[in-house]
Amino acid sequence: MIELKQIVKKFGEHTVLDHVDVTFAEGSVTALIGPSGGGKSTLLRCINLLEIPTSGSLRIGEESLEFHPGGKAGWKAVQKLRRQTGMVFQNFQLFPHRNAMDNVAESLITVLKWPKDRAHQRARELLEKVGLGHKADAWPSTLSGGQQQRVAIARALAPSPKVLLCDEPTSALDPELASEVVEVLAQLAREGTTMVIATHDLRLASTIAQEAVFLEVGVIVEKGPSRELFTAPQRQRTQRFISTLLQSSDVQAP
Repeated sequence: MIELKQIVKKFGEHTVLDHVDVTFAEGSVTALIGPSGGGKSTLLRCINLLEIPTSGSLRIGEESLEFHPGGKAGWKAVQKLRRQTGMVFQNFQLFPHRNAMDNVAESLITVLKWPKDRAHQRARELLEKVGLGHKADAWPSTLSGGQQQRVAIARALAPSPKVLLCDEPTSALDPELASEVVEVLAQLAREGTTMVIATHDLRLASTIAQEAVFLEVGVIVEKGPSRELFTAPQRQRTQRFISTLLQSSDVQAP
């Protein structure tokens, strides 16, 4: 379980997240939706502590931390929590000088100190899982965007995190390549992987997520089962946003 209580994140005087309370159950898939600048990516980055919250508390499994204005979280405590998460970024962020296998194995070797043979075995298994076992020796520059994102997903899964965090995983891809990534994430969802996905992609959100959270100006406007939120949102602001998504997508609401 991932639990955020009263999370505030400020950059200077600008409040990006404003007392956010949200819980993600183990094995659940949650879509974070909302307009650009609403706080989706910052919320993900607070979960894996790439951004340290200004105040509030975070729990992932048995590990937890509290944050206070002006306080400084201890490095070891931050690392304990961060290692519970895997992050998939919008623009892949693969190492260009390493092949697909080495990209996936890198954290296992350098952070977890696995022997190279064991790390490469794990990497090969994960590349097979995302349909790229035949691309283990390929350089990122030779892969399509969809293939690069699938390597990035394998890399995020390598240390067996408790939650997979995905920040707009299909937004840099054309629809055909995006469908490859959607299918991989859908398979992970069917296997019970806990995921939190920030996305504008209605196909991704409606296909995979059981829960949805609508964020705007750092505040949770509405949350609930994704089918209900996409088809019968309670708040007028959510209704307008869902309508906008439907108009810009060829996917019907679930």
